[in-house]
Amino acid sequence: MNMTTIGLDLVKNVFQVHGLNRHGKIMVRKALPRAKVVEYFAQLSPCVVGMEACASAHYWGRTLEKLGHTVRLMAGQFVKPYRKNGKNDANDAEAICEAVSRPNMRFVPIKSAEQQSALMLHRIRSLAVRERTALVNQMRGLFGEFGVVLQPSLTRFRRGISAILEDAENGIPMPARHLFADLYDRFQQLDAKINDYDKKIELMATQSEAAQRLRKLGGVGAKIATAIIASVGDAKVFKNGRQFVAWLGLVPRQHSSGGKARLGHINKRGDAYLRTLLIHGARAVLRVADKRKDPQTQWAMQVRERRGNNIAAVALAAKIARTIWAMLSKGTEYRVAAI
Repeated sequence: MNMTTIGLDLVKNVFQVHGLNRHGKIMVRKALPRAKVVEYFAQLSPCVVGMEACASAHYWGRTLEKLGHTVRLMAGQFVKPYRKNGKNDANDAEAICEAVSRPNMRFVPIKSAEQQSALMLHRIRSLAVRERTALVNQMRGLFGEFGVVLQPSLTRFRRGISAILEDAENGIPMPARHLFADLYDRFQQLDAKINDYDKKIELMATQSEAAQRLRKLGGVGAKIATAIIASVGDAKVFKNGRQFVAWLGLVPRQHSSGGKARLGHINKRGDAYLRTLLIHGARAVLRVADKRKDPQTQWAMQVRERRGNNIAAVALAAKIARTIWAMLSKGTEYRVAAI
């Protein structure tokens, strides 16, 4: 079959294939078991294969590229407008095939296995942090049932929990005291595991030349540097710093018409984890802004005086992201410049 474009709908067990020739004629519409996908594409001549950037998409992208095909991943939100009629696997594959042939379509770079491994470390650490937070909140709530109040702070929790468990006069029954001890053991295990993940991220940063350069920028530590490098890969896929910031979701949402520009809150597109890290990094810079004299921090302080701390943190995070893009795309060191 002389196919030039294929839309592949990825699912768990049965994949849907929709193929067109160079004249746009449908050549194949069929379902493939997962075990037959590699065998099927190995028999085809090289063609363009479109897929949604969903679970396992990067793995299949790497696999099909090894077979000589050109793989293009797209965000699902860009594929949805091309779907006709109801939602099913066949219609999804047809929509993917139509979307991948659009000249102005935006594509997602395929991540390497090393990039996915680095991001996996960040995701697992984030999960452990959420579990620890949930456990602390549950313990605080259960302690409150016995009239023992712990302040909402992880540092205060660590300082106060041991004294509470050792105090025999606080009215907590022995069965409940044993259960609290079990929960505290789980907390300590999560704490140790998170510290271990932090050490691994720090080691990853020390082994990366690009991460070492990024860490010279205020508000950027090992977590931000390694997460952005693993997520972005080649920063040159973005035309400029603003496009990179828009991908992170740190630019205002627009609702403009009739020549009148209306700008709202940040649009929150892209990766929420990266955006959160950058904003936390900006907040860390603002906390010590009085001790810093560089133009960027002084500009952020002026924004804080006019608009408040939250808006200043987001604005500074966008500035930091632009600088990160410039350093990664051009391979340069951080240079302090006037705003």
